[in-house]
Amino acid sequence: MGQLANGTDITFTRPPATASTWTSHDFTDLHAGGPHTSIHTPDADLESSVFIADAHATIFAAQPSTQAHLSKNQTTRYLAPNGTLRGFVDYRVRYPNTTTNGNRSVDWSLTSHQITNVTLTQDGQTIATAPGSHTPVLHYQLDDAQQTKLTLHATIHVRVQKTVRVNGTVVDVTTKGDSLTVSDSLAGSVYNLSASPYYATYPNGDAGVAIFQSAPWQGYTLTKNGSARVRGVWRFYTARNTSWDTLVKSTRDGDRQTASDSIPVFVHAYPSRIGPVAEPVRTGPSIITTWGTNRSSPSATLGPNIHIDIVNRSYTTTYGLAVRADHVDRQALHVAGIVRGVNASIVQPQQGSKRQLRRSNLTAHVVSQNASQATVRVELHDNKTGAPIVLNQSGRYPIFQRSRDGYITVGGKRVTTNESGVAMVTLHQPGIYTARYHPESWLGTDPAYVSDRATVRWHPLGTLGGWLDFIVAVGWRLIPFAVMFYAGLRLLRMLGAERYFSDP
Repeated sequence: MGQLANGTDITFTRPPATASTWTSHDFTDLHAGGPHTSIHTPDADLESSVFIADAHATIFAAQPSTQAHLSKNQTTRYLAPNGTLRGFVDYRVRYPNTTTNGNRSVDWSLTSHQITNVTLTQDGQTIATAPGSHTPVLHYQLDDAQQTKLTLHATIHVRVQKTVRVNGTVVDVTTKGDSLTVSDSLAGSVYNLSASPYYATYPNGDAGVAIFQSAPWQGYTLTKNGSARVRGVWRFYTARNTSWDTLVKSTRDGDRQTASDSIPVFVHAYPSRIGPVAEPVRTGPSIITTWGTNRSSPSATLGPNIHIDIVNRSYTTTYGLAVRADHVDRQALHVAGIVRGVNASIVQPQQGSKRQLRRSNLTAHVVSQNASQATVRVELHDNKTGAPIVLNQSGRYPIFQRSRDGYITVGGKRVTTNESGVAMVTLHQPGIYTARYHPESWLGTDPAYVSDRATVRWHPLGTLGGWLDFIVAVGWRLIPFAVMFYAGLRLLRMLGAERYFSDP
C-alpha cells in the first residue's frame, strides 16, 4: 500500500480490483465539515450565494474505469457500462453577525440546512438519483455511447432566522431561505466491448483463431480452464488521484490546508515493452500476427513517480491478435477488456468466420541455362485439387476489406505466380537454391494455404552444352600460356642452351 501511495512500480497483466477496494474503503473516511466549515479539494469549483458559501459537488471516483495512455497527446478514461459513482458535497452557512444599535439588536441564527436532491446525468439525461447526502453513492447504467459526460448535481437548501429585539423584547422574527445547486463533471468513453472471431483449421489439425476489436482490449483465453491464453500489448498499474492528497477547510475566518485521509485510486492501462504474449510460453499457442494503429509513446503522460516498462518509441496497438494452437474450445472462447469486469460479447462476422487451410505444392526446376545464368520455372498449385495458386491478384474475398498477397522467394528474389500458377526466375550464381512459398494471412484470403518449399540446383557443368562452354572457355584462357611455352622453347634453341637440359 505504501508503494501505491508514493507512486508505483507494481504492474499487472489484467485490471486489478485493488483500486476499487482501496477507493471504497477510503471513501468511508470522508466527512463533511459541519454547518460552518466547508471541506474541499484545492481545485474544487466553489460557488456561493446569499447564505451559502464555498459550496461544491466533487466527483470522488467512477468505477470500474480505466485511464488508457494511448499516445503522447492522448489519454482516454474508459467507463464500464455498469458502475458506481461516489461524490462529495459540502458547504458552509454564512449570515451576518449580531448587531446592536442603541436599545435595538438584530440577531441571526441557523434554522436548518440540508442537501435535498442528488442526481447523476449522462449527457443531460438523468440516469440515477440518491437521497441528500454529503457522500452520495449512485449506481448507474450508461447508454451505449462513444464519448460521454457524467455530471453530479446536488441541491443545497438553507434557512436562517432573523430576530429583532428592542430593550430585550422580541419585536420581529423573520425566516429567510436560500438554495444553490452545485455540480461536477467527468468526460469519458463508454467501454462496450464486442469482438469478432475468425477461425481456421490447419492441415495437421491445428486450430487458428483471430479476434478483432476496434478499442484497446486485454486478450483472450482459448480453453475452458483458461490454461491457454494470449495477451496484447496492454499492461496495468494503479495510482492515486493526487488532487485528493490535500483538503482545504474553509471557514468565515479563512482557509486552512490539511492532509487527506481519503484518496481515490484508479487503474491505468499502458503499452508495455514486453508486447503481445502467448501462454504457456513454450507449450502454448503461437502468435501468428497482430495488427492495429501506429501511435507515439505515451510515456510523457505518466506521473513523475511512475516507473514502469512503458514503450519508449512508437508502437502498434493490438486491436487484432491471431494465434495458432493445438486445440481451441470455440464455445469457451473468452475475451477480456481493459476495464475490470467488462468482457466482450462475441459477434460473428457477416462474411463468415471459418477458414479451411489447404496444403500447397511448390515445385522448381531449371528450364534453360548457359555459362552465366539459369532460368528456373517455379510452379505453385493446390496440393489436393491441382488448381494453380495465383499470387498477383488482389481482392480475394478479404475479411477486413483488404488483401495481403503471398509471394515466393528464390535466391533472395521475391516473385509472384501468374494465372497459371507459374513464375520464372533468373539466377546468375551457381549453387543450390531453396524456393519457399510465403502464404498470405488466412485472415485476408479464401481459400488460404500453408507454406511449402522446393529445392533446385544449378551449375554450368550440369549439361553437355555447359561442358563444351567450359572447355572452350578454359582453352581460350590457356592460349597465352601455350604461346609463352612455345616461345621459351624457341629461345632456348637459339641460345644453344638446350644441351644443358639433355641427357648426358
